[in-house]
Amino acid sequence: MLGSNLVKAQIGEPRNIFSVGGNLGININSATFTPTIKQGTLIGPNLGLSARYITEKYFAMICGAQIELNFAQRGWKEAFEEGDMSSYSRTMNYVEIPFLAHLAFGKEDKGMQFFIHLGPQFAFLISDKEKFSKDFEPQHQVTEQYGKKFDNKFDYGITGGLGVELKTKKAGNFLIEGRYYFGLADFYNNSKKDYFDRSAHSIISVKLSYLIDIIK
Repeated sequence: MLGSNLVKAQIGEPRNIFSVGGNLGININSATFTPTIKQGTLIGPNLGLSARYITEKYFAMICGAQIELNFAQRGWKEAFEEGDMSSYSRTMNYVEIPFLAHLAFGKEDKGMQFFIHLGPQFAFLISDKEKFSKDFEPQHQVTEQYGKKFDNKFDYGITGGLGVELKTKKAGNFLIEGRYYFGLADFYNNSKKDYFDRSAHSIISVKLSYLIDIIK
């Protein structure tokens, strides 16, 4: 009897809430290079569609999953020495798909929730563009990246975020979230004969989302 009660205590309360909507935000982009390239801040848009399914509640924790289909502008902007008037940026446009565990705490039907997102993210490069200043003559030593085509268009990594959701009964759900993406794939080849040992994305995002409950 004691074992039966323990098993029952471990089973969450089932939920069946399916929500869809959209998201809009900005990426604060940089890229991790080895050898190191000194960088500034490159800001780009991040927008797309979201779908979420809440499956159960364990004690105070509401559990589910979320998937997105986004357009994201990534890349990097280089920083130069004082007195060097050169400027250079590389924008990279991706279609990306995050698969996220959704863990929330707070009001279920109406009110405020705090949530955590964590999971893998996959993306595919669809276009890129270099932007040079006039009379571009950089004084730093790492120049291999200029005019170099990307070897790998497929990207993957880990993303996670923290956010707040305002739930309403009639107007839908409003979310604001801060998210970080750590790229595990290199966009330049990294064999012994290649120049870069590491070339991956590092992104901080701020996102606003709106979701409507379709099934509840």
